[in-house]
Amino acid sequence: MLSTFSGLPRTAWIVFAGTVVNRLGYVVTPFLVFYLGSRGIPTEQTPYVLGALGAGNLIGPVVGGLLADRLGRRPTMLAGLIGTAVAQGLLFAAPNVVTLALAAMFLSAAGSMVGPASGAMLTDAVTAEQRRAAFSLFHWAVNLGTAAAGILGGFLASHGYWLLFALDAVTSLAHALIVVALLPGGRGGAARVTGSGSGTGYGVVYRDPLMRALLPLLGTGLVVYSLTEVCLPLAIRDRGLPATTLGLMATLNAVLVVVLQPVATNVLARLPQIPVYVGASALAATGIALTGVAHDAWSYAGTVVLWSIGEAMVGGIPGAIIAGLAPADARGRYQGSYQWTWGIARFVALGLGTTVYASVGPAAVWWFSAVAGIAAALGVGALAPTIVRRMAATASEAVTTPEAVTSSEPVTGSEPATAPPATTPEPTTAR
Repeated sequence: MLSTFSGLPRTAWIVFAGTVVNRLGYVVTPFLVFYLGSRGIPTEQTPYVLGALGAGNLIGPVVGGLLADRLGRRPTMLAGLIGTAVAQGLLFAAPNVVTLALAAMFLSAAGSMVGPASGAMLTDAVTAEQRRAAFSLFHWAVNLGTAAAGILGGFLASHGYWLLFALDAVTSLAHALIVVALLPGGRGGAARVTGSGSGTGYGVVYRDPLMRALLPLLGTGLVVYSLTEVCLPLAIRDRGLPATTLGLMATLNAVLVVVLQPVATNVLARLPQIPVYVGASALAATGIALTGVAHDAWSYAGTVVLWSIGEAMVGGIPGAIIAGLAPADARGRYQGSYQWTWGIARFVALGLGTTVYASVGPAAVWWFSAVAGIAAALGVGALAPTIVRRMAATASEAVTTPEAVTSSEPVTGSEPATAPPATTPEPTTAR
């Protein structure tokens, strides 16, 4: 199962291990509503805190991508991880709704800074041929850690919410120690391009016509996927099913993705990644849309199986595509723009999705999932020839090999690894 990942350099495995450790602490955000209730925060004030949490996810990727290219991958990751630990303490100690909202925004912004820098570091460390496997491994790490965190979170919350904050802070700091001790320093790809016209801001992304076409298509698919976070619970509730049904669906999704993603990566590795993405995204959109006709636990489970298989097949393909399109000195900003798109998609799904569900009707949400999800996938497929040509051109313009950009420190060598290091146990490492 791990044969597809066996040729990846040591840096990729260290990023994997750190991401798993970090995501083990992803326990505060899922239980934040319950924590706010325990603090006596009125229901009508809860959206202020949750809205601030969502806003932070729009800030962090932009800042993280910019700093990853300007200051370097490792300093940016450290800033985000240490900031996350500090934010956990501030959120736990915040005395009122205003300070809770500010701390929540700080938490999500700091946490979502880490992903663009991690993606840029992965791109620096691997060859063009290894990117698909490397980003799939990264995506698998996010799912592994998050699945375990779901179990840990429920247990810890029953013994005191302070344990959730403590675990999240400790795992962030543990990831920071892994970054300091094992990952290469320097500025990565940004340091090896001279005379580049990419500049220092996000204009390099916005002036790229292919990215202007691709990001909205990827974002539409992400909106459809994010509807499972809010509209699936509403659908289950409206069918009169107990909350335990939702818990079973979440567990089923987590288990399927964790088990199937390495298998899917291995089986589909010989196929071009864009057709795989198109087919998998269409399958996921179909599964999500069929939520509208589900009526009991078994039929909901059938829809979850469909979109979970699609999710496992997609794996890290979008991140690998973005990495292949990025100029060497703008890898952080390209990853940041993609993860910012993720934040926008989730923000839209959680806000507009619930509004449409309540005001227009559930059918509008599920028809949108089918039509928009499949259309966006086909749109990415239509861009395939341009994407392939661009990725080939970008690879040919690389001025050094990945191994040449790693630190001179002996612990950061990039020799192939046949298995994860002994420390091996993710939107994104965002909190």
